[in-house]
Amino acid sequence: MKIDIKLSGVGGQGILSIATVIGEAATEAGRQLKQAEVHGMSQRGGDVQSDLRLSTEEIFSDQISLGKADLIISMEPMEALRYLPYLHQDGVIVTSSKPFVNIPNYPDEIALQAELDALPHVAKLDIDQLAKDNHIPKSANMILLGMATRYIKILSPEQIRKAIAAIFARKGEQIVNDNLKAFDLGYENI
Repeated sequence: MKIDIKLSGVGGQGILSIATVIGEAATEAGRQLKQAEVHGMSQRGGDVQSDLRLSTEEIFSDQISLGKADLIISMEPMEALRYLPYLHQDGVIVTSSKPFVNIPNYPDEIALQAELDALPHVAKLDIDQLAKDNHIPKSANMILLGMATRYIKILSPEQIRKAIAAIFARKGEQIVNDNLKAFDLGYENI
């Protein structure tokens, strides 16, 4: 069993935390793991992307080839579409539905949503609004991870919850609880 995940977003949105949690869960579960270097200007609001490959068998490369990704997890809808060439025909996109407009020539939001809606396997949700409505505004990325967990069959939701608790433990019990709440909201809303 294997899964190839393309992670994408804008610097500062928390995409690297998602990768860290999945990596921790995979390591604890005894899965093989390869992660490609993160690209982009993560400190300046630029695009950020990373390849994450998990398997029960040995993995030889850390990069995902065009047309081979099983899942795109994106904090931003335009960034999800940017990596569409990597998604295989039965692959799934899990993305925030709300754009993060950080460039003057950002595409029209209606056209962007129409392009996403035309794809066969897309799960999208306004994760930022859901996080604000539930008083956990800094945990939108964990909502997205909760959404994506339904498609990461190689790991169970409990393995990912345990990894969230481990990763955020040093920040205190409230931060752990907020991130677990966010994860559960995403998992339940898909």
